Amino acid sequence: MTGEGRAGGLMADDPVAHGSAAVATDSAPGGTAATGVRDLASAAADAAGVTLRTVHDVTGIAAVADFFSDVWQTPRSTPPYPAEVLHSLVHAGGAVHAAYSLAGERLTGASVAVFGPPGEADVYSFVAAAVASDRGVGYAVKQAQRVWALERGARTMRWTFDPLVGRNARFNLVKLGAAGTEYLVDFYGPMADGVNDGDESDRLTVTWDLAAPGSRTAGEGDRDAAPATHRAPDGDPLARRDLADSRVWCRVPDDIVKLRTADPLLALRWRHAVRKVFTEAFAEGYTATGMSRDGWYTLTRPSSEGHA
Repeated sequence: MTGEGRAGGLMADDPVAHGSAAVATDSAPGGTAATGVRDLASAAADAAGVTLRTVHDVTGIAAVADFFSDVWQTPRSTPPYPAEVLHSLVHAGGAVHAAYSLAGERLTGASVAVFGPPGEADVYSFVAAAVASDRGVGYAVKQAQRVWALERGARTMRWTFDPLVGRNARFNLVKLGAAGTEYLVDFYGPMADGVNDGDESDRLTVTWDLAAPGSRTAGEGDRDAAPATHRAPDGDPLARRDLADSRVWCRVPDDIVKLRTADPLLALRWRHAVRKVFTEAFAEGYTATGMSRDGWYTLTRPSSEGHA
């Protein structure tokens, strides 16, 4: 399973569409931007074989809390996001989305979103997770959140994830087309769950332009020709910077979750090494705009960002 937020970090009871995937909503249409996104969200749900809906009832929210416990490997008696907290967020105007398989109503993904500061057309995705083996569910969940946010006048959505989890970085930056806009050092402090134990909780904030077209290319450029600026704990180059100072590339380990279990001290060395690269680059005005399949971030200055 994968998730954003802690893992970092992938509708009143709306009617479930049986026999075909659907994204159910509970508000009036929110304008031109939402119209096209609804079609995309429905196609994403159909491709993943799920139905997305917001959850308001006690039983449904309890099931989502149990799902998050399973994702973050905590006892269901002590979930990372208790049902009463999720219910309060819904009551305050937020949304709990749940993805159900069409065969048997199995819960395969879920998310929670709330609106940001008053006066800002921004939604904060509190948490989102999906069963990793069910391909496309995470993407469908995010698209359902996107529809919900646009219908209520939002223009951006933010969330955090662990920058060392390369697969989540690629999903967020390439598949969704969001950008890493803030690096947070030890954001949560010590965490006691089955995913983050023994590590420091650095997080990367991503900002998603909800009206933007969507996915972008990885934007790797001529990485191999760029001089190395930092060394990784394994002795190979950790970061490179092009001579024009328009791009920085930074590598992350293949699987930080497995590494934390096998060698916590080495995982922590990776954390500190990547932190140094990101904090230096962000202080110079870079943002994270891409992630290659082999685990290299691309960081660019605003003037050099793009989808090419």
